[in-house]
Parts: sequence; C-alpha cells; structure tokens
Amino acid sequence: MTTAHRPSDPVGPTDPAGSSGVAGLSDPLGPTDPAGSSGVAGLSDPVGPTDPAGSSGVAGPSASAPTASAGAGRAPLPGRSLLRVGPVSLLIRRRALLVAAALTVLLVLAVVLSLSLGTPYVAPADVVRALSGAGTPYDLVVFDLRLPRVVLAAVAGAAFGVAGTLIQSVARNPLASPDVIGITQGASLAATVALTSGMAAVLVAPTALVGGLLAAVLLFALGARHGLAAQRFVLAGVAVAFAFRALTEVVMLTADPIDGLRAQIWLIGTLAGKGWTEAAWIAGTLLVLLPVLAWAGWALNSTALDDDTARGVGLRPVARRIGLAGTGVLVAAMVTAQVGAVDFVALVAPQVARRLVRTERPPLVCSALLGALLLVLADLAGRRLLAPTQLPAGVLTAAIGGPYLIFLLLRGRRRSS
Repeated sequence: MTTAHRPSDPVGPTDPAGSSGVAGLSDPLGPTDPAGSSGVAGLSDPVGPTDPAGSSGVAGPSASAPTASAGAGRAPLPGRSLLRVGPVSLLIRRRALLVAAALTVLLVLAVVLSLSLGTPYVAPADVVRALSGAGTPYDLVVFDLRLPRVVLAAVAGAAFGVAGTLIQSVARNPLASPDVIGITQGASLAATVALTSGMAAVLVAPTALVGGLLAAVLLFALGARHGLAAQRFVLAGVAVAFAFRALTEVVMLTADPIDGLRAQIWLIGTLAGKGWTEAAWIAGTLLVLLPVLAWAGWALNSTALDDDTARGVGLRPVARRIGLAGTGVLVAAMVTAQVGAVDFVALVAPQVARRLVRTERPPLVCSALLGALLLVLADLAGRRLLAPTQLPAGVLTAAIGGPYLIFLLLRGRRRSS
C-alpha cells in the first residue's frame, strides 16, 4: 500500500504533469505549465504564465499592466509643469515663472525710471529711443552718465541675491548672508588696509577680493567639522565677522583722517564713480560660474533633507553643502570687492522671493531678479532724495534691512504665541 508522500520529503512528490493536489501548492513558483492554461497554482507566479499568443485568462492582464502604466507616464505635481527638451525633462513651478516674469517687468521699469530721473530730466520715451539706437539729443546723458551705473546696480544686486540664496540655504537660517558670516567684513578689512596705506586705487578691488576669500577660508576651517553643519557654519561666520570688524576699527583709528574718510565711504557701499569695469568683473564671474549656478539651482531642492535621508536617496549632502557655500562666498567676495559693503540686499532678497514664490527654500532666479530690483531702486533713491547731495546705496539698503529685521522679530513672536 502506497502513501501520498513520505514525511521526510519537504517538497512533496514529483508531479511532472502539473496535476498536483495539496502537495503541489508547496512549490512557490507553481507547476510548469507551458501552455499557459494554469489553474490555482499558476496564480502564484508573480509575473503570470508565459502566454505568447496573448490569450491568457486571469494572469494575462497582470502581465500587460506595467506596459500600459509606463506608457501613460506620471502626471506633474500640482502647481508644476513638466518641460521636455529632447532627452532632458525639467519640472517647473508655474508660480515661480509668473513671479520671475513680474520681477523682470518691474526691473525694466526701474531701469528706465533711473535713466530718466536726474538733471537733466530725460523722458522715458526718449530713453527707450536712445536704448534702441534711434538717436536722441540725450544719448550722452543716457549712455555715458547713467547707464553704466544702472547696469552695475542691476548686476551687483543680482549677484548679492544669488550669494544670499546659496548661503541661507546651506545655513538653513534666514539671517545668514555675506554681511553676517564674515565675507563682507574680510573684504572690508583688506580694502581699508589698502585705502589707508597709500595703495594705488586700481589695487583696492583685488585686495578686497583676497580679503573676502581669506575670510571664506577661515570660515570653512572653523565650520567644516561635522560636515559643515548649519548651526556651526553660522556661529563660525559670526565669530569671523566680529573679529574682522574689530580689526577694521583698529586700522581706521590709526589711519590718516582723509584716508579714513575714504575707507568709511567704501565701507558703507556706494556706486558713485563706478560703472562698466566693475559691472564687467561681476558679470564675468557670474558667467564663468553659470554651469555651477545651474547645478546649484537643482541642488538647492535637497538642502531641506537631513543627512541620513539625503544619503538614503543616493545624494552626498556634505559635498553639496561645501559646493553651494563655496559658490556663494566666491560670488559675495567678488561683488563686495567691486561695489563695497552694500549690506542687507543678500539678506532681504532671498527671503522676500521665497515668500512671493511660496517655496520651502529661496528660489535662485527670483532672488537674483529681486536683488537687482532692490539695488537699482536704492541707488535711484540715493541719487534723488537729497539731490544734489548723493547718498551711498548702502545707506538706503540698510534703511530697508532694519525694518525687515523688525518684521522677522515680530513674526517670530506671533508664531511662538
């Protein structure tokens, strides 16, 4: 008398015909069924049986479902559009595009207004005709006297906005900016030494650039532990800023009064007497760094992730933070060396742009446009408020930054309550 199977056989008897009973269910892949006419055991195959004729029963639709879903593609997230350019796909926020378009229009209007106001007054229509090359009696005023300064204000403001965005995103702090973490103070110390020691005027900007970069090196040396952690990065920057500011005051007190006054004007930040040369240096820096800035605009999306989560999705958070912060301080050092310590533009522009776009992190392009708009308007106000006396642009930007800090303080109190 035979039995169903031997107790010592863990997989049951051999059933080549595929007509197993209870023992057949112990085979995780089910029985071999080349004809595709599987029964219960066939459903245990996760990809369904082989059915070249396409006439399968229950298992057939499960095999064709992945192909249909892949062809349909994924719908973009709400408020975003998917732009495909050949093999490249970009996910774009529609609100960010609208804000960028509005800021561009406002910037153009501010440029035309800045070219119009002054002595002599130039009608906006004449400004447009002069810029278009139609030829007007005011070409000398527009092109030689006002346009270089307006272009410098726009380019420098955009650079400040870019630097502030990168630094604030790495620091995860809305108060972090080049004038808070010591980059501006390093450039200011070097420029003060150059101006008070009789150095040639043409060497002031390169010296200030070296000072800003040295401050950046010191900042990274102090804040690089623990992977350039946000809190340590900000605290190291504040320490560097206080140290260089104290040294700058020592140099000012021991300098000749006339040289000290020149250094004080530079420390406030002014665009007077500057134009195409300074604008070319800043614009050239931004153009050289354009591929890096394009990468930074994409890498900013991951700065909100903690290190463990970022590593879990295949990113290198420490390398990204160093790259973003290094780019930010390089841009900040260059623009500060050219126009002086114009405070608060890099602080205000990224956060206002973030609130306009309603994003988690400051948007790079909108921050650059808003920084350009702020500095063009600040320079215009400095030229016209107390005309013929001209106020440095840094005075007007500080007047904007003070109320902004008060707003942040009051907003923080309302949140805590």
